[in-house]
Amino acid sequence: MKSPAAHRPFGALRPRRRLLAVLAAVTAVAASLLTPFAPAANADPRVSVTSISPTVSLASVYSPSMHRWIRSHVLHPPGAPAGLPTFYMLPGAGGAEDGISWYNNTPIKRFFATRRVNVVLPIGGRFSMMSDWQRPDPALGVNKWETFFTRELPAAVNQHFRTNGVNALSGVSMSAGPALTLAERSGRLFRAVAAYSGCPGATDPLGLAAATAIPARGGGNVLNMWGPPGSADWVRHDPIINAGRLRGKTIFLSAGSGLPGPVDGDPLRNGFGLVGGNAMEAIALQCTSAMSRRLNGLGIPHRFIHRPDGVHTWGLFYADFRASWPMIARAIGV
Repeated sequence: MKSPAAHRPFGALRPRRRLLAVLAAVTAVAASLLTPFAPAANADPRVSVTSISPTVSLASVYSPSMHRWIRSHVLHPPGAPAGLPTFYMLPGAGGAEDGISWYNNTPIKRFFATRRVNVVLPIGGRFSMMSDWQRPDPALGVNKWETFFTRELPAAVNQHFRTNGVNALSGVSMSAGPALTLAERSGRLFRAVAAYSGCPGATDPLGLAAATAIPARGGGNVLNMWGPPGSADWVRHDPIINAGRLRGKTIFLSAGSGLPGPVDGDPLRNGFGLVGGNAMEAIALQCTSAMSRRLNGLGIPHRFIHRPDGVHTWGLFYADFRASWPMIARAIGV
């Protein structure tokens, strides 16, 4: 026996079929909206990038050496075009985890908004001297920052942002001396290096004191860093002793005098160094002068700016960054 539908004219089935087709399409769209986004097969699982604005991204890079994700702000031209060089700007003692950084305390975003370069501002490395520690520390955890900054992070940035592989590096305050060490120990990775208001050195009295005090300030045990002070690993991390490895690179050094002045900017914001910035900058000047003398003794060209004012403020750091940028830009082809 034939079903009633078999006796219906063909035209009578069209509205129902249209309805079923529409329902099927709606179901398919709904399913696609509910399905989690799957990255492309060739996507790098070590990198996750979120756009903050047309010229700022937040990149999270997984560090196999430290078994955790490390974030960095990345400044770039609109559209993040391929084939650009990269400038890494390391943070100070708090690792930018305390909200004190180039990104938060200077107009760095505006400065680079129209320049054809990627600028990476890492968030991490607090009180670590930006180095690979010999042992995990109960207070500061696993520190493998040399590995991260010279291998893991550049590899991820180069792949995701399709860079041209040309790099420069800078450090400020705590990271100034370590930036020189990273440039010394990483071969041709960095064409240029800048050290702003830091204390290069690890075995001379001032360098030893600074490299000991900084991890202790974060609750870390300095013996977990490079072993007993004065031992071989301390010598390997002394940028003054190893300055010869900087030959052929563009080098910029700077420090203020420790006296407050116009370069510091608004005294209500910087305190004119009354919380120790004056003493810190005076020490930085002595350390940086020693680094400059060492480079001069080796016949290695560099530029050293020491101002008549400056008390370890972001006004000073930013002014010295601005002074260094033409050299860095030439070195990396910006």
